[in-house]
Amino acid sequence: MIPQGPRLGNDPSRFRLEGTPVISVMLGSMLTALPIIAQSPVMPPVGLLLLLSWRLLRPELWQAWIALPLGLFDDLMSGQPLGSAMFLWTVTLIAIDSSERRLLWRDYWQDWLIAAIAIIVCLSGGLLFARLTGGGGTIDLILPQIVWSTLLFPFVARQCAWLDRWRIMA
Repeated sequence: MIPQGPRLGNDPSRFRLEGTPVISVMLGSMLTALPIIAQSPVMPPVGLLLLLSWRLLRPELWQAWIALPLGLFDDLMSGQPLGSAMFLWTVTLIAIDSSERRLLWRDYWQDWLIAAIAIIVCLSGGLLFARLTGGGGTIDLILPQIVWSTLLFPFVARQCAWLDRWRIMA
């Protein structure tokens, strides 16, 4: 009979502990490369949602600098101007770090509010970067994406928690 669950004394591999969050964010960023045809941006930034989920679920897991390489990968996958996600994601993680020093406890609703603010800032900032480089549109163009992403965050956070349980299981 195959034992269920972790055995005492077994530790998960270092790759599993450190690589799972990074790989999941990278896979989320790769979803923007799917051939989906739409008139306006409606697909949520899954890479950003996963980054926020991991950061809010496990604050000790990452330093703020992790947003630079993950943001670069997201910029390459999404076609945004190079450096936009790098800058916006880093600023977001720094803001979350500074807000955690002020908050003694956080609950589900505060995490959702923090993620909603971060989503609004990152998507609006991405629109600004796109406009500066010759792309364009108005804020009305990304409002459905902002709403959809904000409403999808609890589901992504739940999947991230499930993935975290698998990650730490031996």
